[in-house]
Parts: sequence; structure tokens; C-alpha cells
Amino acid sequence: MDLASFVGIISGLSLIISAIFLGGDSYNFINIPGLMIVFGGTLATTLITFQFRDVYAAFKAAYFVFSKDKEDPNQAVATMIKLSRISRRQGLLHLASVKTRSLFLKKACGLLADGSSEEVIRAALTTEIQSLQMRHFIVQDVFRKMGIYAPAFGMLGTLIGLVQMLSHLQDPSHIGPAMATALLTTFYGSFLSTLFFLPVAGKLRSRTVIEIMNLEIIREGAISILNNNNPVIIYETLSSFISSRLRQPLDQMNLKD
Repeated sequence: MDLASFVGIISGLSLIISAIFLGGDSYNFINIPGLMIVFGGTLATTLITFQFRDVYAAFKAAYFVFSKDKEDPNQAVATMIKLSRISRRQGLLHLASVKTRSLFLKKACGLLADGSSEEVIRAALTTEIQSLQMRHFIVQDVFRKMGIYAPAFGMLGTLIGLVQMLSHLQDPSHIGPAMATALLTTFYGSFLSTLFFLPVAGKLRSRTVIEIMNLEIIREGAISILNNNNPVIIYETLSSFISSRLRQPLDQMNLKD
């Protein structure tokens, strides 16, 4: 599990809930009409904006992002050096039989085994990367839009509550519930936007950046295997993608086949 996300969500929820309990009765923060306006309105508008499968994919991606650790780019570099050593010993054709769960790496190995030129490999893998960027952009945009819609529906609920309150000024018993709806919808909208939707969109974006970097390492590694197939040169080329502070030395990498 992503530790930073877990700590962030738990600490944020704990502080807000603690503030609510310390300030008085927590039941004052439960308002069914307000929840219907903000939750229902945000979900409905999101489904209007995006296709259902995009919304489903966004929530599925959010689950995997928070439940899985990010991939280490050093591991991608080590993988390409292993492939270089395999191809030096057994030839490029043997790369076709490499077992991997990464479809992108499998495609790179297949292109190398087929004897494709550098231009073909670069074009095919770059298209894959650009396609992934586009898919991930839509997933991130779902949460960005929800981060915009939630406060907007909170404001809409505030207006509804104010209208209800002003229309019952002659009856003081209706003023309290209407005022609660007016204020709590704004609270719900801001709460969802700032603690969930926008942070999730940011987390998805940061994971996309890392995933793209790993794919670019594989692409450039495949081209290096085709051109020179020297593990040291491949390491020097691919490690440039990684910050020097996070870069793992070649002699400390796990390069066992």
C-alpha cells in the first residue's frame, strides 16, 4: 500500500473528525438533503460528462494507486540490462521467449526478436506511450472534474437552503433545518473536493509520470540493445532518466536472470 496516501487520508480525516467532536454534537454535521445534493449531484454530473466505463476505470485506477506501491525505475533499468546480457549470450531471437507480465516489455522484446529497425521500434513503442498518456489523462480528469463539481453543488445546496429559509421566515421552526442545509452542503462539497477528489487526481498524475518514465526506459533500453548491446553503456544511458540521488549503482543491482 502507498504509505504516504494512507497517512495523508487518515491524518486528514482524524483532524477534521476530532475538530467536529471537540466542537459539540457530531449529529449536527449530518444532513440528508445536503448529502443528496452534493453526492448525488456530483455523481450525476460526472456521468453526464464522461462515459460510464471511464468513471469505472477512474475509481478502479484510484484503488490500485492507493493499494500498490509505485514501481522503482531502477528495476526497469536492471530488467533491460538483464535482457542485454541474455541477447549477448543467446541472440536477439531468444528475447521472444522472455516471460513478463508487462505487455509493453513483451512488445519491445518481440520487436527486437523480429529484427525490427530502430525507427520501427521507436515509433511502435512511442505510440504505446502516447496512448497510455491519453488514457491516464481521462482517468485523472474524472477526479479533477469531481473536485470542481462537488464545491459547485455545495454552493447550489447553500442557495436552496437560503431560499427555503427565507420562504419560512414566519415559521421559526423551519429556519434551523434550512440554514443547516445551506451551510452543510458547502461543507460537504469542500470536504470531498479538498480531501479526496483533488488529491486522488494529483496522486494519479504523479503515478503516470513514473509509469511513463519506466516505459521510456524500456523503449530506450530496447534501442540500446539493438544498437550496441553493451550492459555498461545501457546502464549509463538509462540511468540518466533517474535522479542521481535515487540512482542505484550498477554493481548493486540485482542482475540475476
